[in-house]
Amino acid sequence: MRVTRGARIVAGTALLALAVAACGGGASPSGDPAADGGDTPVRMELGEPQNLLVPSNTTESEGSELLAAVFEPLVNYDENKQVVEAAAESITTEDNITWTIKLKSGYTWHNGEPLVAQNYVDAWNYAANQDNAQGAGYFFGRVKGYDALNPGEGKEVTTKEMEGLKVVDDSTFTVELAAPFSQFRTMLGYTAFYPLPKAAFGADGKVTNEYGEKPIGQGLFKLDKPYKKGTDQTVDLSVYDKYPAKKPNGWTKLQFKLYNSSETAYNDLQANNVDIHDSLPASAISSAKTALGDRYQDQPDAGIGYIGFPLQYNDEYKDVRMREAISMAIDRKTIAETVFSGTRAPADDFINPAIDGYRQGACAACTYDPGKAKEQYAAANGPAKLELGYNADGGHKEWIEAVANNLRANLGVEVTVRPFEKFANILDDLDAKKYKGMFRMGWAVDYPSAENYLSPIFSTGAIKTGSNYAGYSSKEFDELVAKGDQAPTPEEGLKFYQQADDVLIKDLPYVPVYFYRNNSGYSTQVKNVRINLLNQVEWADVEKA
Repeated sequence: MRVTRGARIVAGTALLALAVAACGGGASPSGDPAADGGDTPVRMELGEPQNLLVPSNTTESEGSELLAAVFEPLVNYDENKQVVEAAAESITTEDNITWTIKLKSGYTWHNGEPLVAQNYVDAWNYAANQDNAQGAGYFFGRVKGYDALNPGEGKEVTTKEMEGLKVVDDSTFTVELAAPFSQFRTMLGYTAFYPLPKAAFGADGKVTNEYGEKPIGQGLFKLDKPYKKGTDQTVDLSVYDKYPAKKPNGWTKLQFKLYNSSETAYNDLQANNVDIHDSLPASAISSAKTALGDRYQDQPDAGIGYIGFPLQYNDEYKDVRMREAISMAIDRKTIAETVFSGTRAPADDFINPAIDGYRQGACAACTYDPGKAKEQYAAANGPAKLELGYNADGGHKEWIEAVANNLRANLGVEVTVRPFEKFANILDDLDAKKYKGMFRMGWAVDYPSAENYLSPIFSTGAIKTGSNYAGYSSKEFDELVAKGDQAPTPEEGLKFYQQADDVLIKDLPYVPVYFYRNNSGYSTQVKNVRINLLNQVEWADVEKA
């Protein structure tokens, strides 16, 4: 279980990134499965996706994990966090405004139709249109003509297309942005930028529920049958034999097993009832190395765990002094060392150390200072009672209880901890502005850029169509991010992103608590399981043991 991706938001403690690059899985490159074990699925734990399986409406890690097996992104990222083309042959620009995207030959949809440029233009226009209420629509905000598809609540959309999208031929399309953005190419590995086939749309121009239950992709795996959300406990897939890139050797079936409990999934892993668990619960980490041996993996990743505040719809949290006091009352070091057995690091910035732009010690209010915290909380007239919500399916109970105990002891307040059964449940309540307590949140990067820790989570535009669950809005922050976007090079843009980071540190719409590490494990029935920096399984490399 993980975060929101979309970045995504992470549902679980070890988080898996939202858009898993479709790196392979299935038959041998020739399409012939090995005789031994070819029909026995490789099984991976997963939490229940929040929505039906439509890429532009999938902004959390569970749905994104699944869709990443079904779709091939335009780009992937190598071990050095550099962009490498996947479905794209090339992505070029001369001015950071107009981008030309050429597609590789050989990719086809799972229904046999060829992948064409129009599939991207159709998908992106659909995602950006406010009438379609897509959760990842915000990511198209830089495309020229986005405003025409988003005139605002109560206003009529009078066009179906963004001016900046043009099909040149079947394998080429251009994207004109409203302003320069040097990192546009870097973004294109994210789930929201997947294409859609003609079969996705009904007569009314909307993506159908039938498609959302059984999406037709152009990636490594195809769904064997529709996924009935809320009923099915597994999602079964098979290698698409016409997938033109690398496939795994010796197996052709993949099964995602849906769990409400990370602990239950870990027990199944030990019993060989599930093969890959990419987000081990905190309760298992101290013993997992002994229990799993070489099958236990502890590696860096680029995620952040937070405590968030519903600033837009609960005035109790409006005073920044109160939020600073809560931050200073949290003993991050003890939580990282004790609750997570040293597999987390205390967070001291809104940018993860794995990504360029991190600055050690940037967040002064992230330093544990219980005396100052209590004094400042009293000065801010902080409430005597607090509530802290979290998703129970992600293995968060131990660290959330530790935070609650810190607040009780150091601020002298009553803290109620409220578990939500599923990550999807708390996200739905936050989306609907129904939950008004503090909340556990996490973030796994969608693409390796400091900007990805900023815009999708904290920009004003992300309140409605992004992942800004705090409802935080700052003109200063938005303007600095825009300056970073429009800088001629990523290096120059980073200076402005760090200044925007400073605004977050000053305002604390969220409190960074820890930097993730990926703690995963696999069964005795598979080998060569690798999870990359973005918490993506390299499916083409997985083998049967």
